[in-house]
Order: sequence, then structure tokens, then C-alpha cells
Amino acid sequence: MKKIIITSIAILGVVAVKAQNATLNVRLKPIQTLVVNNAQKIVNLDYVTKDDYANGVSSLNADHLNIFSTGGFQVKVKSANSALQNGNKNIQANTIQIKATAGSDAVNGAQYAQNVQLSANETTLVSSSNGGVDKKISIEYKGAGANTYLDNYIAGQDPTVYTTELTYTIVSQ
Repeated sequence: MKKIIITSIAILGVVAVKAQNATLNVRLKPIQTLVVNNAQKIVNLDYVTKDDYANGVSSLNADHLNIFSTGGFQVKVKSANSALQNGNKNIQANTIQIKATAGSDAVNGAQYAQNVQLSANETTLVSSSNGGVDKKISIEYKGAGANTYLDNYIAGQDPTVYTTELTYTIVSQ
């Protein structure tokens, strides 16, 4: 019987237990979202008084942008055109300034641009090496003073409206 067992082991081989390894990867993809406050999708700069034309007007939009970012990011803005249009008349986009500030739930350590001139080229408004969830950015739009728009009223229009579309983007940094 011993011979049969020894012969069986010799034929089948010795069973050896070996450890096996597996690799676990945590794979993080960059995600950035940016949402313009739905109640603030239209921003008006209303020139109503003589002082408005002389001093300019502004519109502060608290918590205008809501962002989510997995890591550092930049928020940029650009105008659809280099000028705001009304028929064959226009107002140069660079006469509008945009100022970004921390909203009610700010991004830790973010840098906010002050008095950026609106342009058809992307301009960075906010830069951060940290990410965040549902962080808020306030935006103030300021139209020119010094009677810059004095000759842009068109008779028969009340009010005369010059328009451009703004595009905000968020990119990882």
C-alpha cells in the first residue's frame, strides 16, 4: 500500500501552494463642470441717467457661476464677437470689464482676476490649484463711463440694445 501511495505521489507530483498577486488601480479621470446661475443668464447694463453715461454702470451677479472640479482648474470667458451688435452699429466688447470674486462657497486658494476687458479671445478669470464641489464664483460686469456710449442710442428704439453671447469654460490645470 505504501508503494502505491509513493508511486501515486511520484506520478502526480508534489502539490505546492503558491501566493498569487493582483493589481488594484484607482483611476481618476478629470471632471470639470461649470453652470451659469439660471436666474442670471441675461445680464443687463442699463444706462438710464446722465450720471450712468458719465460714470458707467455695473451689475454684480452673486454666485453667478457654480463649479465642480477634480483638482486644479481655470475658468475663462470670451465674447462671441469683438463687438456687441445692434444692426449696423456696435459697441466694442473691450469697453466692458468683468471682475471675478469669491462667491458664498468659495474655492480655497483661488486667484480671481480683476477688471478683465471682455474680448473675443478667452481670458482667464479664476485660477486654482485646488478642486472643489459646488463652489461659487460671483461676477461683476461694468460698462464704460466717460460718455463712451453717448452716440450709440438709435432713435425709435427704447431701449437700444447691443448684444453678444458670452462663453464661460472650465479647464483642468
